Amino acid sequence: MSESSNNLTSRLSQQLNFLAEIDALKSVYRASTLTGEARHENSAEHSWHIVMFAMVLAEHANEPIDRWKVISMLMVHDIVEIDTDDLPLHAPRDPQREAKEQVAAERLFGLLPPPQAQEFLSLWEEFERGDSAEAVFARSLDRFQPIMQNSYTQGGTWPNYQVTLEQMHERTGHIEKGSSTLWEQAKSVFKVAVNHGWIKG
Repeated sequence: MSESSNNLTSRLSQQLNFLAEIDALKSVYRASTLTGEARHENSAEHSWHIVMFAMVLAEHANEPIDRWKVISMLMVHDIVEIDTDDLPLHAPRDPQREAKEQVAAERLFGLLPPPQAQEFLSLWEEFERGDSAEAVFARSLDRFQPIMQNSYTQGGTWPNYQVTLEQMHERTGHIEKGSSTLWEQAKSVFKVAVNHGWIKG
């Protein structure tokens, strides 16, 4: 076998190993429940759903964006949860969370061959920094999707965490940076949630 064939075989082996590893994301369960079902969604399902949000709602971004880049960020942003598990938005904060996620990102994306490993890691880091129009919009969708999910499930897990309106504004207000339109929709959902007692006014 030629050297080029060996390199191709090695590269493909690394890629397939990564794809096998990320199947574990299907076993990471989130706080949100599925519409019409009692079971909680897993992070792989969340990734699919939020990508659909990006495809459908891209026109509502405050700034011109590269939709494919937004989709790419959203596809990779939760892969670290394979090692760190999901941390619900309204759960107590973990001061070591960022460091743990960085280690997880380097391990998981490091399974890929270079420069693909660096490409994926860079996408993940850009999302975490939120320093581009695409990252800002992607982060907005990451907060907006669970709001809508909870609104479809009669408040979902908001009552379990005794969430207040003030907390909702504090923890999801950056939606406005990515899309003022989606933020107005979120605030409309909050009003309904308060009226129904799903969150505290």
